[in-house]
Amino acid sequence: MIQGGARTDFDVLRGFSRKRGKEERCELCGSAISPDHAHVLQRPGHKVLCACRPCSILFSHRSRDSFLVLIPREARRLDSLDMDDAVWNSLRLPIELAFFVKDSRANRTIAYYPSPAGNTESLLDLDAWDEVVRRNLALRKMQDDTEALLVDRTRGRRAYFIAPIDQCYRLTGLIRKGWRGFSGGDQVWVEIDKFFRELEAGAYA
Repeated sequence: MIQGGARTDFDVLRGFSRKRGKEERCELCGSAISPDHAHVLQRPGHKVLCACRPCSILFSHRSRDSFLVLIPREARRLDSLDMDDAVWNSLRLPIELAFFVKDSRANRTIAYYPSPAGNTESLLDLDAWDEVVRRNLALRKMQDDTEALLVDRTRGRRAYFIAPIDQCYRLTGLIRKGWRGFSGGDQVWVEIDKFFRELEAGAYA
Protein backbone atom coordinates (compact mmCIF):
# COMPACT_ATOMS: atom_id res chain seq x y z
CA MET A 1 0.00 0.00 0.00
CA ILE A 2 1.19 3.49 -0.89
CA GLN A 3 -0.15 6.46 0.97
CA GLY A 4 -0.07 10.20 0.29
CA GLY A 5 -0.23 13.27 2.48
CA ALA A 6 2.01 14.64 5.18
CA ARG A 7 0.98 12.05 7.78
CA THR A 8 1.88 9.05 5.65
CA ASP A 9 4.85 10.20 3.55
CA PHE A 10 7.19 7.61 5.05
CA ASP A 11 4.89 4.80 3.95
CA VAL A 12 4.67 6.27 0.45
CA LEU A 13 8.41 6.54 0.04
CA ARG A 14 9.22 3.20 1.62
CA GLY A 15 6.78 1.52 -0.74
CA PHE A 16 8.43 3.00 -3.84
CA SER A 17 12.02 2.53 -2.66
CA ARG A 18 11.79 -1.20 -1.87
CA LYS A 19 12.31 -3.76 -4.59
CA ARG A 20 9.02 -5.15 -5.80
CA GLY A 21 8.96 -8.93 -5.66
CA LYS A 22 6.88 -11.61 -7.35
CA GLU A 23 5.02 -12.11 -4.08
CA GLU A 24 3.33 -8.71 -4.31
CA ARG A 25 -0.45 -8.96 -4.31
CA CYS A 26 -3.48 -6.88 -5.16
CA GLU A 27 -4.54 -4.95 -2.06
CA LEU A 28 -8.19 -5.21 -3.09
CA CYS A 29 -8.65 -8.93 -3.81
CA GLY A 30 -5.35 -10.59 -2.85
CA SER A 31 -4.45 -11.89 -6.32
CA ALA A 32 -0.82 -11.97 -7.41
CA ILE A 33 0.18 -8.96 -9.52
CA SER A 34 3.04 -8.12 -11.87
CA PRO A 35 5.53 -5.31 -11.18
CA ASP A 36 3.80 -3.21 -13.85
CA HIS A 37 0.44 -3.06 -12.10
CA ALA A 38 -2.15 -0.31 -11.72
CA HIS A 39 -2.92 1.73 -8.62
CA VAL A 40 -6.23 2.74 -7.08
CA LEU A 41 -6.68 5.79 -4.86
CA GLN A 42 -8.67 5.37 -1.66
CA ARG A 43 -10.44 8.43 -0.32
CA PRO A 44 -10.15 9.85 2.28
CA GLY A 45 -6.53 9.61 3.37
CA HIS A 46 -5.07 9.58 -0.14
CA LYS A 47 -4.00 5.94 0.19
CA VAL A 48 -2.67 4.43 -3.02
CA LEU A 49 -3.44 0.72 -3.33
CA CYS A 50 -1.84 -1.79 -5.67
CA ALA A 51 -4.44 -3.35 -7.98
CA CYS A 52 -4.60 -6.35 -10.31
CA ARG A 53 -6.00 -5.96 -13.82
CA PRO A 54 -9.58 -7.11 -13.03
CA CYS A 55 -9.80 -4.74 -10.05
CA SER A 56 -8.31 -1.87 -12.04
CA ILE A 57 -10.93 -2.42 -14.76
CA LEU A 58 -13.68 -2.53 -12.13
CA PHE A 59 -12.68 0.77 -10.58
CA SER A 60 -12.02 2.47 -13.90
CA HIS A 61 -15.79 2.82 -14.23
CA ARG A 62 -16.28 4.55 -10.89
CA SER A 63 -17.11 8.24 -10.76
CA ARG A 64 -14.40 10.69 -9.78
CA ASP A 65 -15.96 11.23 -6.35
CA SER A 66 -16.12 7.52 -5.47
CA PHE A 67 -14.42 6.15 -2.37
CA LEU A 68 -12.04 4.18 -4.62
CA VAL A 69 -10.94 5.47 -8.02
CA LEU A 70 -8.40 4.26 -10.57
CA ILE A 71 -5.26 6.36 -10.95
CA PRO A 72 -4.46 7.08 -14.63
CA ARG A 73 -1.44 5.30 -16.07
CA GLU A 74 -0.30 7.88 -18.62
CA ALA A 75 1.19 11.35 -18.33
CA ARG A 76 0.46 14.25 -20.66
CA ARG A 77 3.24 16.58 -21.75
CA LEU A 78 2.37 20.30 -21.74
CA ASP A 79 4.80 21.79 -24.22
CA SER A 80 2.88 25.06 -24.56
CA LEU A 81 2.16 25.72 -20.88
CA ASP A 82 2.05 29.46 -20.27
CA MET A 83 4.17 29.87 -17.14
CA ASP A 84 6.90 32.48 -17.36
CA ASP A 85 9.26 33.34 -14.51
CA ALA A 86 6.97 36.07 -13.18
CA VAL A 87 4.00 33.70 -12.94
CA TRP A 88 6.12 30.98 -11.35
CA ASN A 89 7.54 33.40 -8.78
CA SER A 90 4.01 34.51 -7.89
CA LEU A 91 3.32 30.98 -6.62
CA ARG A 92 5.97 31.54 -3.91
CA LEU A 93 7.50 28.08 -3.91
CA PRO A 94 10.91 27.62 -2.26
CA ILE A 95 12.31 25.31 -4.96
CA GLU A 96 11.77 24.76 -8.68
CA LEU A 97 10.48 21.19 -8.52
CA ALA A 98 6.87 20.79 -7.43
CA PHE A 99 3.48 19.28 -8.15
CA PHE A 100 0.00 20.73 -7.80
CA VAL A 101 -3.04 18.57 -7.09
CA LYS A 102 -6.72 19.41 -6.56
CA ASP A 103 -7.78 17.97 -3.20
CA SER A 104 -11.47 17.14 -3.57
CA ARG A 105 -12.13 17.05 0.17
CA ALA A 106 -10.46 20.38 0.83
CA ASN A 107 -11.89 21.75 -2.43
CA ARG A 108 -8.67 23.53 -3.28
CA THR A 109 -5.40 22.98 -5.10
CA ILE A 110 -2.42 22.10 -2.91
CA ALA A 111 1.23 22.54 -3.88
CA TYR A 112 3.85 20.02 -2.77
CA TYR A 113 7.56 19.91 -3.38
CA PRO A 114 9.56 16.68 -3.01
CA SER A 115 12.35 16.89 -0.48
CA PRO A 116 14.65 14.58 1.51
CA ALA A 117 12.01 14.74 4.26
CA GLY A 118 9.18 13.64 1.95
CA ASN A 119 6.34 15.55 0.32
CA THR A 120 6.29 19.02 1.83
CA GLU A 121 3.18 21.17 1.46
CA SER A 122 3.83 24.74 0.43
CA LEU A 123 1.39 27.58 1.07
CA LEU A 124 -0.04 28.32 -2.35
CA ASP A 125 -1.23 31.76 -3.38
CA LEU A 126 -4.62 30.70 -4.71
CA ASP A 127 -5.11 33.91 -6.67
CA ALA A 128 -1.82 33.24 -8.44
CA TRP A 129 -2.85 29.63 -9.10
CA ASP A 130 -6.18 30.77 -10.52
CA GLU A 131 -4.22 32.95 -12.94
CA VAL A 132 -2.16 29.91 -14.02
CA VAL A 133 -5.38 27.98 -14.72
CA ARG A 134 -6.89 30.95 -16.56
CA ARG A 135 -3.85 30.99 -18.86
CA ASN A 136 -3.84 27.22 -19.34
CA LEU A 137 -7.23 25.67 -19.97
CA ALA A 138 -5.69 22.17 -20.12
CA LEU A 139 -5.28 22.29 -16.36
CA ARG A 140 -9.04 22.33 -15.95
CA LYS A 141 -9.09 18.78 -17.30
CA MET A 142 -6.93 17.37 -14.50
CA GLN A 143 -8.71 14.77 -12.40
CA ASP A 144 -9.11 15.69 -8.75
CA ASP A 145 -6.77 13.81 -6.38
CA THR A 146 -5.39 11.41 -8.98
CA GLU A 147 -3.56 13.78 -11.36
CA ALA A 148 -1.18 16.66 -10.74
CA LEU A 149 0.65 19.36 -12.64
CA LEU A 150 4.27 18.25 -12.24
CA VAL A 151 6.81 21.03 -12.82
CA ASP A 152 10.57 20.71 -13.25
CA ARG A 153 12.35 24.05 -13.60
CA THR A 154 15.61 22.88 -12.04
CA ARG A 155 18.96 23.54 -13.73
CA GLY A 156 17.41 25.62 -16.50
CA ARG A 157 14.80 23.03 -17.47
CA ARG A 158 11.21 23.95 -18.28
CA ALA A 159 9.30 20.66 -18.23
CA TYR A 160 5.59 20.43 -17.44
CA PHE A 161 3.37 17.35 -17.24
CA ILE A 162 -0.08 16.37 -16.09
CA ALA A 163 1.12 13.29 -14.24
CA PRO A 164 -0.51 10.47 -12.27
CA ILE A 165 -0.24 11.18 -8.57
CA ASP A 166 1.58 7.90 -7.89
CA GLN A 167 4.36 9.05 -10.23
CA CYS A 168 4.71 12.24 -8.20
CA TYR A 169 5.06 10.11 -5.06
CA ARG A 170 7.63 7.96 -6.87
CA LEU A 171 9.73 11.04 -7.64
CA THR A 172 9.64 12.02 -3.98
CA GLY A 173 10.74 8.51 -3.04
CA LEU A 174 13.76 8.75 -5.34
CA ILE A 175 14.78 12.03 -3.76
CA ARG A 176 14.33 10.86 -0.20
CA LYS A 177 16.23 7.65 -0.82
CA GLY A 178 19.14 9.17 -2.74
CA TRP A 179 19.64 12.70 -1.43
CA ARG A 180 23.06 13.37 0.11
CA GLY A 181 24.32 16.56 1.71
CA PHE A 182 23.12 20.05 0.82
CA SER A 183 22.91 19.72 -2.97
CA GLY A 184 21.78 16.09 -3.15
CA GLY A 185 24.89 14.67 -4.78
CA ASP A 186 25.45 13.65 -8.39
CA GLN A 187 23.72 10.28 -8.18
CA VAL A 188 20.32 11.59 -7.09
CA TRP A 189 20.27 13.99 -10.03
CA VAL A 190 21.06 11.07 -12.32
CA GLU A 191 17.99 9.31 -10.91
CA ILE A 192 15.83 12.43 -11.25
CA ASP A 193 16.91 12.84 -14.88
CA LYS A 194 16.12 9.17 -15.51
CA PHE A 195 12.68 9.59 -13.94
CA PHE A 196 11.81 12.47 -16.25
CA ARG A 197 13.17 10.66 -19.31
CA GLU A 198 10.94 7.70 -18.53
CA LEU A 199 7.96 9.97 -17.89
CA GLU A 200 8.64 11.78 -21.15
CA ALA A 201 8.91 8.51 -23.08
CA GLY A 202 5.49 7.38 -21.90
CA ALA A 203 3.76 10.73 -22.15
CA TYR A 204 1.65 12.09 -24.96
CA ALA A 205 1.21 15.71 -26.01
